[in-house]
Amino acid sequence: MSAAEKRRVERGYLMIESVRIEYVRIPAVETGHPVLVLLHEGLGCAAMWRDFPARLASLTGAEVFAYSRPGYGDSTPVELPRPSTYMHHEGKVVLPQVLDAAGIRCCVLIGHSDGGSIAILHASDPSGARARGLVLIAAHVFNEPVTMQSIAAAKREYEHSDLRARLSRYHGANVDVAFRGWNDV
Repeated sequence: MSAAEKRRVERGYLMIESVRIEYVRIPAVETGHPVLVLLHEGLGCAAMWRDFPARLASLTGAEVFAYSRPGYGDSTPVELPRPSTYMHHEGKVVLPQVLDAAGIRCCVLIGHSDGGSIAILHASDPSGARARGLVLIAAHVFNEPVTMQSIAAAKREYEHSDLRARLSRYHGANVDVAFRGWNDV
């Protein structure tokens, strides 16, 4: 990332009721584009996109906005256990509130894994009208045995390897909430 691109990255927090939402925003350099909103995977957060938001903004000229869902990164933790419908809540309740608080009126949702599922759920709701398009990367549209096996393997790795320590670099004190909130569902 160039020095100019580093200067353009805005990092901050949105407050939605009493929930703090961590975000990264790279402003547009060209007008007329929808905002590209990045929705992270089940163990992700805004910081785990690394330099992708800045590179995407540089290549497209569009504004790029990424945020950490509640329970991830430096956003407010969530209560555990999470209900199996937590992605529905994220797509139909939380995401519209985040977009409102960020002043985003027209966007393309780019979702990876859980983020892809949240994008689909958002677009299927009347509140999803501002989403002009979806880019889905490994969204959950059906349950495959390999997915369930991978989730079980991740639990073993979290409990018996350095995975917890590696994730704590991104989730800090929220690391157990982030992992258990995803894995236990």
